[in-house]
Amino acid sequence: MAQPAAFHAGYVAIVGRPNVGKSTLLNQLVGQKLSITSRKPQTTRQRITGILTRDDAQLLFVDTPGFQTRHGSALNRHMNRVVTQALAGVDVVLLVIEALRFSAEDNALLALLPAGRPVLLVINKIDRLADRRLLLPFIAKMSGQYAFAEIVPVSATRGQAVAELARAIARYLPERPALHGKDEITESSERFLAGELIREKLFRLLGDELPYVSAVVIDRFVMEGALRRIHASIIVDKESHKGIVVGAKGGQLKAIATKARIDMEKLFGGKVHLEVWVKVKKGWTENQRLLTQLGYGS
Repeated sequence: MAQPAAFHAGYVAIVGRPNVGKSTLLNQLVGQKLSITSRKPQTTRQRITGILTRDDAQLLFVDTPGFQTRHGSALNRHMNRVVTQALAGVDVVLLVIEALRFSAEDNALLALLPAGRPVLLVINKIDRLADRRLLLPFIAKMSGQYAFAEIVPVSATRGQAVAELARAIARYLPERPALHGKDEITESSERFLAGELIREKLFRLLGDELPYVSAVVIDRFVMEGALRRIHASIIVDKESHKGIVVGAKGGQLKAIATKARIDMEKLFGGKVHLEVWVKVKKGWTENQRLLTQLGYGS
C-alpha cells in the first residue's frame, strides 16, 4: 500500500530593499490582499503573515519592511529590527530583487541572511524587461553572489511564475503538520489590517504631497452583530500635514476613509462603519515612547 505523501509546513521571510515588490508578491502568493502596497518606499512597517495552504504544504509568509541603510530615524531602526527578527525564526528566506538590478543595498542584505537556512533569490519585475535575453546572463551573475538554493524570476504584479515559486518554496520546508486551519489566510488581526488599509490610502491618494511621517492608530474596534465599528486616528507631524490629509471641506479625508472602508468590507466579509480623525504629534518618528504607543516596538 502506498504511503501518503509527507506534508511540509513552515515560515518564509520575504526580504529585500524598499520598493522591490515584496508586498505585491505576498498578496499574489496568498491570493488575497493582506499587505498594503504603494510606489512609496517603506510602505510596510511591521511584519505581516500570510498563509497559503496547498495539498502538500502550508506556507506562512512573513512580509517585512524594506531594509533601510540610508536613514537612521527611530522608526527606521525599528523597521530594520523587524527584518532581522523575522529572519531569526524562519525556515526559508526569499530575497527579492529587481530584474537586472543588484545594488549595494541588496548586497548589504546578503550579510544578514541566516546561516543554515535555504535562501531563494526571487528576481521580480521581469515583465518590465525590454529584452528578455538579458535575464539569463543576470541569473548566471547572481548565482555567483551567494549560495542560493534556487533562483526564480517572477512578475508579482502579473502573477507570472508565482505558482512555480510556491512549489519551489514547499520543497525546502520541514516535514510537519499544518500550523493553521486550511481556510486561514493570515495571523494578523483585523484591527491591525484595518490600520494598514487606511495607511495605504494615505500613500496612494496623497502621493508626494504627504511626507513620510504619518501613521494610523485604531482607537476603537468593536463588533456589533455583523457590523464592525472602527474609529481610527491618522497621526501626522505638522499642522500643515493635517491640512493636506483633511483637504478642502474635508474631501480628502472622506475619500481616504471611503476607499479604506470598501477594502475592509471586502477583506473582512462584512459591513464596516469607519470614522477617521487626524491628529498632530510633532516629532513622532524620533519619539521612542510615542513609537511604542503606536505599535512600533521598544
